[in-house]
Amino acid sequence: MASLTTAQARRIAVAAQGFHEPKPGGAVARAHLRRLISRIQVLQLDSVSVAVRAHYAPVFSRLGPYDRDVLDRAAWSHTARSPRLLVEYWAHEAALMAVEDWPLLRWRMREYTHGRWGTEIVRKNPKLAEDIVAAVAQLGPSTAGQIEAHLEAEPRGRKGPWWGRSDTKWVAEALFASGVFTTATRVGFARHYDLTENVLPPEVVSREVDDDEAIRELTLRAATALGIGTEPDIRDYFRLGAKQVKPAIAKLVADGELEPVDIEGVPAYLRSGQTVPRRDRGTALLCPFDPLIFFRPRVERLFDFHYRIEIYTPAPKRQFGYYVWPFLLDGQLVGRVDLKRTDGALHVVGAFTEDGQDRSRVAPALAGELRTMAAWLGVDDVTVGRNGDLAAELGQSLHR
Repeated sequence: MASLTTAQARRIAVAAQGFHEPKPGGAVARAHLRRLISRIQVLQLDSVSVAVRAHYAPVFSRLGPYDRDVLDRAAWSHTARSPRLLVEYWAHEAALMAVEDWPLLRWRMREYTHGRWGTEIVRKNPKLAEDIVAAVAQLGPSTAGQIEAHLEAEPRGRKGPWWGRSDTKWVAEALFASGVFTTATRVGFARHYDLTENVLPPEVVSREVDDDEAIRELTLRAATALGIGTEPDIRDYFRLGAKQVKPAIAKLVADGELEPVDIEGVPAYLRSGQTVPRRDRGTALLCPFDPLIFFRPRVERLFDFHYRIEIYTPAPKRQFGYYVWPFLLDGQLVGRVDLKRTDGALHVVGAFTEDGQDRSRVAPALAGELRTMAAWLGVDDVTVGRNGDLAAELGQSLHR
């Protein structure tokens, strides 16, 4: 069994996610996006928009300041000349994934026949599920509110609806989780549900994949996106279970797709064919849901970087801030910034360096990334608050 240092494993991980390559920036096209998705597999969705919504950020971090319309069109529109590239599903958490990969999660859709949450509501309301499907078939892409309004307008034989006001949303979400619905588009981040067969190509909807084959493929894709990882690392990428992943890994090792390795005493698996970069490379701001860092135990193990999102922590108890972006500089996590976009500026609420890092090195590099991000978000300035040991020096770097 090969042995690797933590530094070598970290370089493999950063390169596997595409941070070692030049950024095309404003020249980003659909082909760049397709290649990126084939590498990292998922773009996690999240409703928080204090700086920019989570699914836009990993593309910026790897490709530079691109036109977000490229991603919007790939995810939520379809034309003959530009077919839909991405589809929403519970691939990690709620995430965008390649359309052609949707059948790999049919086994999960069967597990979610009555939804992911609120299953008792769905089980008690089979007629409501039928009515919601019929409503969407009639209306076309619709929000839960539009579906509910339509059903309330239908004659019931008595005044008012016969379900709880929130039930429509629960059941619509269950129909999404079970694969009956998918997201046709989003407007103001509100999901517009439609019948899956109206959104995805017939060959995708009709494709059946054996469950074991699907799990092996997802396991391989996770290992490829990670470059190197422990079994729990690999399992987390698509939120797979231990009973699913253990035999999948064993088969992939036997087939030569994965190689067991040791990372300073920690057993892990290297994607076969991966080379160990000779030096640390990659500079980017990372949103909290970036695939490089969304499994926090791996971040701590490879980068010696303790990271927790503090959105739900009361403000007085937050250590670093509300929506904190780790800063990757030359392949290492060297600091973090709490960011907020205002009408005219990208505001740094707080800026912090990791122990042992040189602020005179981190501050100018971070300033450059923040200027690029501000321009990408369409604001004219970067302002800095007082929080954190890096704030003063960052402010000076921004005004040089």
